[in-house]
Amino acid sequence: MTYEFDKDFWEQHWQQGRAGSPGSMGGNPPNPYLARETSGLTPGTALDAGCGAGAEAIWLASRGWRVTAADISSEALARAAERAATSGASERLRWVEADLSVWNPDAQFDLVMTHYAHPAMPQLEFYDRIAGWVAPGGTLLIVGHLHTPGSTGHGHHPPAEASATSAAVTARMDDMEWEIVTAEEQLRTLTGDGGRAVPLHDVVVRATRRR
Repeated sequence: MTYEFDKDFWEQHWQQGRAGSPGSMGGNPPNPYLARETSGLTPGTALDAGCGAGAEAIWLASRGWRVTAADISSEALARAAERAATSGASERLRWVEADLSVWNPDAQFDLVMTHYAHPAMPQLEFYDRIAGWVAPGGTLLIVGHLHTPGSTGHGHHPPAEASATSAAVTARMDDMEWEIVTAEEQLRTLTGDGGRAVPLHDVVVRATRRR
């Protein structure tokens, strides 16, 4: 069964409380690629596009970033704000309920990141869209799923357009505008419901905006 990743889908998804699902869901720790790809950056302004329960946004804020965290689900944002309240970094976080397929921020950011976000639009078009929110000299970090036939992602069966290879992502980036720093595909294993091993095929792209 496939789904449209609209507001109703994501509200129901978060209301079901998938704390044990793979990835940065519920009470899980921040995505491991985040620290690897951003630890060398100077803290500034950041946007977390599709922040979910806020693990990545809170991690960044705790390291001095001023983070705008946007998600279509009010349930996810409520969980994120509750989690942030005990982090000591709440004053550097701003939560925004927004449909990222139509919403636009009022400024560009030193870092724009997204982790496994599936908006109600084709995945590559979504990446194009958020790339425009990166300030000159800033960083774009994309962590996505590389779905294979029959894969279930975070417990759902995503449509084909929700998947993208690293080559497909970078092919859309103008060499005059972007410097590709990381473009890779990784397989890692998480522990899912009932202790079962859940493989995740990850796509990781980091790029610096030249102008």
